[in-house]
Amino acid sequence: MKTWGFGIIGTGSIADFHAAAIKELERGKLVAVANRTEERAKAFADKEGCGYATDYKELLANPEIDIVCVTTSSGSHAPIGLDVLRAGKHLIVEKPIAMTTQQSLELIRAAKDNGVTLSVISQRRFEAQHVAVRRVLDSGALGKLLLVEVSLPFFRAQSYYDSAEWRGTIDQDGGALMNQGIHSIDLLLWFGGLVDTVYGKTATNTHRMEAEDLGLALLTFKSGAFGTIMASTSIQPGFATVMNLYGENGTIKLEGSDITHWTVPGVEKPDLGSNTSYGGVSDPRSISHVNHRVQMENVIAAIETGEKLYLEGIDGLRAVQLVEAIYESSAKGVPIKLEEVSG
Repeated sequence: MKTWGFGIIGTGSIADFHAAAIKELERGKLVAVANRTEERAKAFADKEGCGYATDYKELLANPEIDIVCVTTSSGSHAPIGLDVLRAGKHLIVEKPIAMTTQQSLELIRAAKDNGVTLSVISQRRFEAQHVAVRRVLDSGALGKLLLVEVSLPFFRAQSYYDSAEWRGTIDQDGGALMNQGIHSIDLLLWFGGLVDTVYGKTATNTHRMEAEDLGLALLTFKSGAFGTIMASTSIQPGFATVMNLYGENGTIKLEGSDITHWTVPGVEKPDLGSNTSYGGVSDPRSISHVNHRVQMENVIAAIETGEKLYLEGIDGLRAVQLVEAIYESSAKGVPIKLEEVSG
């Protein structure tokens, strides 16, 4: 059986989670990493026992590397990702897939044109409580979906935004919605479906940065259900994400990794056991790498056997498109209608 060679472009904090996930793959091997700063690239490579380069294009020319993880700053995902895909490598890109809908679409088309796989990290879909909710929605047991509420009351100190010039910028990072909130927005779309219109408001209240530290949105799904979003990095000391789903037959409430309420006719509340995968409330490093590994396993299976890819480029695009619409609505003070985009 083939051992899949991985490369990682970017050796910041999130690269640690990718490296840990790759290490646990039965048929995965980290071949090399890349960082523009040689000291950082070498330190990471020495720790992981792999090669390194200061020019990521050296990784793309390495025949031992099949799959490339892009873990650089958000604004560089699109240009680096395009180089990866055009080099004929499969791409796993950290969230968000890109900073704009147009950039996201370019990545999707490049993957198709070059016959390679594109997946965007949204590992929270693989958490047991979210899998259980999706099964209930698919079964119809909750009945017609009425409302999905998302609340992400996180905290980031000013030092977090001061740690790199790109942090908190609109074109390279985004704020509470595009950066921290993107996972919850992906889940909201996974549960609620396509969005028709959105009305949003954003503000920067407690940080010195360009992007928002508070974002609110009221949206209407194409199904007719409503949705609400609140994402912030100003709420001290920081609290777990809350997601509530209200259907005509019952209610499901989630907090962090826990199911706090479950009223679903004919379906018992699932026993999740010790479910400790949630984190990142006030420290972005306090998360688990386990579901990164699960997603990577799915990518390998999709490449090898054609198994369904659980997170495709279009999923990443739709999350970015919704955040862009919230920004546009806030700037113009009017609701924004989302156009349906297909890859």
